[in-house]
Amino acid sequence: MWETWFHPRHDNPLEDEMFLKQYYLGCLSHGSYLIGDETTGQAVVVDPRRDIAEYLADAAANNLSVTGVINTHFHADFVAGHLELAAATGAWIGYGRRAETEYQIRTFSDGEKLSLGEVELEILETPGHTWESISILVREHAGDATPEAVLTGDALFIGDVGRPDLAAAVGADPDELARALYASIHDVLMNLPDDVRVLPAHGSGSACGKNLSDELESTIGVQRMMNLSVQPMSEDEFVTMVRTGQPAIPEYFAVDAVLNRKDRALAGTSGDLHALPVRELQDAAARGARILDTRSPEDFAEGHLAGSLNVGLDGRFAETAGMVIGAEDEIVIIADSGREEEAAMRLGRIGFDRVTGYLQTPARAFAELGGIVQQGSRVDVGTFDQARTDNSTTVLDVRNPGEVEDGAVPGSLRIPLAELARRHEEVPADRPVLVHCAGGWRSSVGASTLRALGHTNVSDLSGGYSAWAEVNVPANA
Repeated sequence: MWETWFHPRHDNPLEDEMFLKQYYLGCLSHGSYLIGDETTGQAVVVDPRRDIAEYLADAAANNLSVTGVINTHFHADFVAGHLELAAATGAWIGYGRRAETEYQIRTFSDGEKLSLGEVELEILETPGHTWESISILVREHAGDATPEAVLTGDALFIGDVGRPDLAAAVGADPDELARALYASIHDVLMNLPDDVRVLPAHGSGSACGKNLSDELESTIGVQRMMNLSVQPMSEDEFVTMVRTGQPAIPEYFAVDAVLNRKDRALAGTSGDLHALPVRELQDAAARGARILDTRSPEDFAEGHLAGSLNVGLDGRFAETAGMVIGAEDEIVIIADSGREEEAAMRLGRIGFDRVTGYLQTPARAFAELGGIVQQGSRVDVGTFDQARTDNSTTVLDVRNPGEVEDGAVPGSLRIPLAELARRHEEVPADRPVLVHCAGGWRSSVGASTLRALGHTNVSDLSGGYSAWAEVNVPANA
């Protein structure tokens, strides 16, 4: 978690009347914001996650009361924390005027202004990622000619713009959205003054766009110069650009896009996480629970329960788990000691609340369950190259399309990890499979997924494509 305070442009911080803080969650590439007026104590949270303690603690420490929560749009990649914040504070929940929900909301139209005191927020309708998408201008004083910042949600990113196809899960036409996004970018956001800070809802690694920067803030002027997606071009050229080369969409995105509209259960209300003895683990597995092993790929390869899935906590854990586990699946966690609560909380961020418990004392349990404990096969580059010369071996590349464009292992089968569970039958089941990703983390996820789906001879490449490309000549994608 990174945190960034943004100070207004005047030279004396003692004169600050505005509180503006970014909360950046690297594992989901998600940025949320607390904006407050220190003269009145009123504050709003924009695009919050479900675990809300940090927002509340910072508000209390700065004598602020959260009176409102605004979502810039219906997020698809995580479950937003609007209901949790409203329950904890009594705050209203706000969206753009096109939003429709099961819970009570306050809607805002283009140009509408919200006063927190001296601090003023102004709504800009910026459809294109979704129809209800808005951006939020932030002024420290209502009369300021130049806004301090614009919170762009998923319309404008640093280095890119939002993709228009995620809302297809709720019936939107991606081509129509792409054309709306063109107008939002060129006619609205790029018409703002150069000095306005750009504060988006996502950064590098997010599947909500394809060329996102790892920078956490920018300005309109810098984006005007450096962001290829906002350069002058025709509407048709823009549509082609944003409709091609996007990352594969995790299946849980469609679930969360709907869930964020619903009056769902609050985080933490599904019961306390508890340790499971071996017998209860076996009972859970027998009724179809997914065993999610959150240890490192190396530890997983040394020994794991047959049929378990490896998604390491030290990575893009929740998003990746959502690629290989269903939102309605019951889940049992295997984790390094003391990290079970972290795993459950991070699953909860994407709405995966059906965590039955975690395996008590894994090492002892593995000894007791010896008959169903397996080792995984991880190979180095030399072994990988030797094995792939056998024409009966399938090399499976689970990277995203944009990564493959930079080069690939010759003759490889390419299925993005987000699509592997539903496309695994394209992988021959009667021959050895060598799985690789970019660095060796996702390949363990992919290999464990194939094994759980019945593929028996699966290895993955330690170090991934990066290690392979250091000693080999890549093929053009």
